[in-house]
Amino acid sequence: MHLEKILCVIGARGGSQGVPGKNIRPLLGKPVIAWAIQKALAVPDIDRVVVSTDSEAIAGVARAAGAEVPFMRPASLASSDAGKFQVWQHALQACEEQDGIAYDLYIDIDCTNPLLQVADIQGALQKFRQLRQDGLAPDAVFTVSEARRNPYFNLVEADNDGVLKMSKSIGNGTVLARQRAPAVYEHVAGTYVLTTKYLKSAGHLLDGRAFGYQIPPERAFDIDSELDFALIEFLLKRQLSH
Repeated sequence: MHLEKILCVIGARGGSQGVPGKNIRPLLGKPVIAWAIQKALAVPDIDRVVVSTDSEAIAGVARAAGAEVPFMRPASLASSDAGKFQVWQHALQACEEQDGIAYDLYIDIDCTNPLLQVADIQGALQKFRQLRQDGLAPDAVFTVSEARRNPYFNLVEADNDGVLKMSKSIGNGTVLARQRAPAVYEHVAGTYVLTTKYLKSAGHLLDGRAFGYQIPPERAFDIDSELDFALIEFLLKRQLSH
């Protein structure tokens, strides 16, 4: 039995531009957001699963899938340039005020990554607890994956004249083999575990002591384009068949 009070929030704004309506678009027989809700509800330690949205259509789909929608997200936090961290802060404050309790941990699940598994959510939470037990004082743990491209080896950027240079270097040397490049990770749209104390006081996810929970590259995709949707549909079919 866990003693912490854990709030899980799934964010889904209505004004998607890359793939219009993606959060409630059917994917293998259910709306995209329903995949995230189903997985959140399957994590025993989560006390409440809430959807933060500005869209009545998304709210209706979310409730039908088993989530709560106890508030509507204000328009100021529903634009394409609204910060995710500020959306989290609003959701936490709204839920604590309505529930009359203080939550200990806040979990976010990105509904645009249907490839994320229940074990990934549980694994990130377990890593957070282990880090805390080991005295490493984590503020947050979030999903990462080994990067497909490495700024020390095969990512370049242009200088003022347009001449290409390596994005990062080690001293004055050039890394000549991928295996010798320092490991770098992609910040994956997946799941995030944060202390509510940190969420209330910080301004950005990486302001404090954030750690990564690594997931394999075949689950490190999210829907930003029609190509992404097609790839995820293919990978999800394969995942479900195993």
